[in-house]
Amino acid sequence: MLNISGIHEGFVLDHIKAGMGLQIYEDLGLRQLGCPVAIIQNARSNKMGEKDIIKVECPVESLNLEILGFIDHNITVNVIEDDNIVEKRELRLPMEVKNIIHCKNPRCITSVEQELDHIFVLTDPENEVYRCRYCETKYKR
Repeated sequence: MLNISGIHEGFVLDHIKAGMGLQIYEDLGLRQLGCPVAIIQNARSNKMGEKDIIKVECPVESLNLEILGFIDHNITVNVIEDDNIVEKRELRLPMEVKNIIHCKNPRCITSVEQELDHIFVLTDPENEVYRCRYCETKYKR
């Protein structure tokens, strides 16, 4: 049996789709935090069959919940203090995302103005559809 030690203060990302752990590690920039990180892949789950789990020993404030909510709003964020879960945060789709996705429309102003932020607004929460703030190009998650 695999044994990963507990963490004193930090957070655990649970209910990650199997195989997505490393991608989320990269997207969240966890390498740059310089904190201990454990990525567990293909763990057994009664709810999901298989899942990935990420344990990070650093304050949860260093986590960008907006990016995480955009990546997969079904992930559970367990906040750990003094070796105990003190809070479970549910994620939701953010109303607006900045510089997470890029507009693919070659005529969009963001294609010409390189320093302009790529901003997408959630226009259809039920179908998880975002639109570019500048040209209205659709992006479906």
